[in-house]
Amino acid sequence: MAHPTQLGFQDAASPVMEELLHFHDHALMIVFLISTLVLYIIIAMVSTKLTNKYILDSQEIEIVWTILPAVILVLIALPSLRILYLMDEINDPHLTIKAMGHQWYWSYEYTDYEDLGFDSYMIPTQDLTPGQFRLLETDHRMVVPMESPVRILVSAEDVLHSWAVPSLGVKMDAVPGRLNQTAFIASRPGVFYGQCSEICGANHSFMPIVVEAVPLEHFESWSSLMLEDA
Repeated sequence: MAHPTQLGFQDAASPVMEELLHFHDHALMIVFLISTLVLYIIIAMVSTKLTNKYILDSQEIEIVWTILPAVILVLIALPSLRILYLMDEINDPHLTIKAMGHQWYWSYEYTDYEDLGFDSYMIPTQDLTPGQFRLLETDHRMVVPMESPVRILVSAEDVLHSWAVPSLGVKMDAVPGRLNQTAFIASRPGVFYGQCSEICGANHSFMPIVVEAVPLEHFESWSSLMLEDA
């Protein structure tokens, strides 16, 4: 989870997020090299008193500064497109969960089970227990099995919302009347926090998302208990 003064992304908890982190580092290094080169050229041009008359009208240098940016754009575009298709691919999900956005809470429905669903409200500050995070904890977490493909169907009942969990590399808009889908694989057990990422009204910042990834046997025990309570 994020911490104060953090400059980078959260630690990756899914294969897609790991790819996104690698692409971020790759693109940032290219931007850093370009910025360094441009800054050096600007300083050199401003500080020198000499003029090279052959550079003022040079076909070769024009060819270089046309081809080089095109090559750099290709080096950025190819891995970007690869990750884009990886994020859009949903192959044989083991579990499907419908996340419905409301003003201002989320409701979850495990569509593979007959009567497994619940609303997820933020825990008020005065009700927090030691170790819980303010504005991020919910009374019911979305529990998923780790190392299993999970498909999320996202929609809304009233206004635009957005279901986002940064450490899992997931962000999908919840649009009233439309069913969007995304998927993720939690590569390790843990509790991953997110928030609605669309300005949906006065309490926009008070509808957090908590995903808890557990081993498969623990998930089966949890689902059995939830079905018994229902």
